[in-house]
Amino acid sequence: MEKEAGPETAAVRLDDPWDDVPASGWGDQDGTGSVTGVDASGAAGPAPVSNAADIYLEVHRSAAFREVRRRYRRFVAPAALAFLLWYLAYVVAATTAPGLMARPVAGAVNVAMVAGLGQFLTTFLLTWAYARHARLRRDRAALDLRWDTQEMTRGLGHEMTRGLGR
Repeated sequence: MEKEAGPETAAVRLDDPWDDVPASGWGDQDGTGSVTGVDASGAAGPAPVSNAADIYLEVHRSAAFREVRRRYRRFVAPAALAFLLWYLAYVVAATTAPGLMARPVAGAVNVAMVAGLGQFLTTFLLTWAYARHARLRRDRAALDLRWDTQEMTRGLGHEMTRGLGR
C-alpha cells in the first residue's frame, strides 16, 4: 500500500470506535451539573445533538460526506454505463450479425469467443479498477467520517446510559 499511496496512508489508528468506554471529555460534568460534549474541533460545550438520527442527518449533510458520494458517483456511473454498452454491443452483435461473430480468428476460435472472453476480462478489470479507486480516493475519507460518527454516537450512548441510572 505504501508504494502507491505513500507511507502516511499505511498508518493505523489505534483508538477503537466500537469501544463502549467514553472518550475523554464525553459525559463529564461541566461544574453546573449538566453533561458536556466535545464537538468536532475538540472544544468542550453543551451536547449538540439529542439522538442518533440527528447525528446521521448531520453527517449526511456534511461537505465531507458529499465529497465521498461525489467521488463514488464520478467513478461508478461512467464505468457502469461503459460496461453496459459493451455488454449490449456483444449481445446485439451476436443476434444481428451471426456471420461476423462466426468469423474465425485463430483455428476454432471465432470473434464471438474472443468477445465473450473479453466480457470476462472486462469484468475482472472493472473490479480491480473499482477497488483501486475506492482504496485511493474514497476509503480514507469514508473511514474518517465513520470515526467521527462513532465518536458522536459514543457520546450519545454514554449520555443515554447515564440517564437510565447505569
